[in-house]
Amino acid sequence: YFLPVKYSNAPNDSPFRNAFAQSGLGLENIETELQLSFKIKAMQGVFGHDNVDLWFGYTATSFWQAYNRSISSPFRETNYEPEAMLVFRTNVGLAGFRGRFVNIGLSHQSNGRGEGLSRSWNRIYAQFGFERGNLAVLIRPWYRIPESRKADDNPDIGKFMGHGDLLAVYSKGRNAYSLLLRDNFKSPGNRGALKLNWSFPLVGRLKGYVQYFNGYGESLIDYNHRQQSIGLGVSLAEGM
Repeated sequence: YFLPVKYSNAPNDSPFRNAFAQSGLGLENIETELQLSFKIKAMQGVFGHDNVDLWFGYTATSFWQAYNRSISSPFRETNYEPEAMLVFRTNVGLAGFRGRFVNIGLSHQSNGRGEGLSRSWNRIYAQFGFERGNLAVLIRPWYRIPESRKADDNPDIGKFMGHGDLLAVYSKGRNAYSLLLRDNFKSPGNRGALKLNWSFPLVGRLKGYVQYFNGYGESLIDYNHRQQSIGLGVSLAEGM
């Protein structure tokens, strides 16, 4: 998707103040966001089982201060996430839903930056996919692979980015609505995020796209920063 206009109520200057020992970049509330994702089946019938496949995926998400000419319109953050997953196809009933698959995956996510602004983590996850009519629900708990204290750029990331997420996608005609919830499952100190998406038909496969976010970790550089944002643009995907 591409959001040419996206507004945040609280741009996060703190990492740049800390890294450069200056007042900050002077980030503007309005910026641009772009995400490119793909997934490809690498092997079918892994371990000799027809219902187990190996997939590889990659996502890159960029946050661009496109209209901020005072600082030369920089890309303030780009997140890269390669992953590999074993997909077990299933067909089981549960409370009116059909369990369609279980994914066991390994994900690396980082922003590719140097010391002071570097953010990264590695996770093992299990994802369970269910369907009921036009509703799809994906539940994904994860475990962060520990790093040495010296090498860890963000040792407290789990406190803010949580230990799992839930994605619900509802399709009606050519419209798609999605809800993403993320939580650290702690009380007190509960932190998480909520993301709402709506995609609607424009021309051909091109869809209009509206995205609302509220919480921590909209990007890796913002993992411990809370903000609300809303963006408008176009998408080739179904409301994810």
